[in-house]
Amino acid sequence: MSTSLSNQQHYLHVFSSFCAAGAQVRAAALMRGFGAACRHTVVSMDGRAGAAGLAGDAEIRLVSYQLPGGPAAGTRFLRALLKNEQPDLLLSYNWATFEAVIAARSLGWRRLVHHEDGFNMDEAKRLKLRRNWARRLLLKNADVVVPSRRLETIARDTWRLQRLFFIPNGIDAAAFGRDRVLGTALRESLGIPAEALVVGAVGHLLPVKNYSRLIRIIATIDIPVQLLLVGDGAERAKLEALAKSSGITAHFTGHMTDVRAAYSTFDIFAISSDSEQQPVSLLEAMAAGLPVCGTDVGDVKSTLPDSGHEFVVPLGPDTENRLAGMISQLAKDAGCRAALGAANRRRVQEDYSEIAMLAAYARVYEAAQSR
Repeated sequence: MSTSLSNQQHYLHVFSSFCAAGAQVRAAALMRGFGAACRHTVVSMDGRAGAAGLAGDAEIRLVSYQLPGGPAAGTRFLRALLKNEQPDLLLSYNWATFEAVIAARSLGWRRLVHHEDGFNMDEAKRLKLRRNWARRLLLKNADVVVPSRRLETIARDTWRLQRLFFIPNGIDAAAFGRDRVLGTALRESLGIPAEALVVGAVGHLLPVKNYSRLIRIIATIDIPVQLLLVGDGAERAKLEALAKSSGITAHFTGHMTDVRAAYSTFDIFAISSDSEQQPVSLLEAMAAGLPVCGTDVGDVKSTLPDSGHEFVVPLGPDTENRLAGMISQLAKDAGCRAALGAANRRRVQEDYSEIAMLAAYARVYEAAQSR
């Protein structure tokens, strides 16, 4: 796909992890879309680089960054990297890579675009005052991109950012059509019977995703279902133990670079998070024609068509009971699942295309390079 970017540009990306999830999947899609117009240096703080496999023929050089000494050492490393690489654009992602923002500001580097995609558990319920001030001061006059209206409001009203761009996530819906062969193969490899009903989720196994909530829900519903969690993280051992003690049948795949088989295995897609913005996995599940049941966080509800709103419930004391009822209702009604899934797929095709997302990012990046 061609863009308005001319001559090969060098983009330096700084990620806490370049595993295949969320912002990384979106970045890989942009790399793929920009094609030969750009080359990319990717810093992965934890050394993971699974998302590189989603970037097609994009020219990517990976830099592993695992240094003792905390943020100060990271800032020094990134200052040296900026000086040495002299990229056309520095792209940082979320609070976990704020050392890159500090490094850029300390060097007077203006060609910076910072991306905010959401919060971990430490800011899921309440933002940290010191981080608010850091964002307000260090992102002043920087270009900042957010994918949700919720984050746009926070960035404008709390962080008081001026150069703010709202760009919804987008995907290639055609790539996520349900594939019976892929789904059957994954079911067979995991020992899931063909007739079993599967509730699935895709994401990092972190506290903010609250997959413990989903396991407890599955354990209480009145129809047999199996749970499939795609992703990895610090919570995995705890979740596996909880699933076993709850008596449910649960499958953990770890990270999957290509998640199409997972969506072809699911019957219902679930979001149990305490905080989200606009998950890429939500769009992928919608494109796969899946019904969605989940918590009303970020832009989850507004991303779905009206027909799906009743299956998104607010966080509160009754969240688990209400979600259990919704999943049970969908599990018993194949016609409802099909109708919701078809509406979800149409919504992604019409409103969340990868082409529109690529064009919007190209405009922001090109403008930032001229600063």
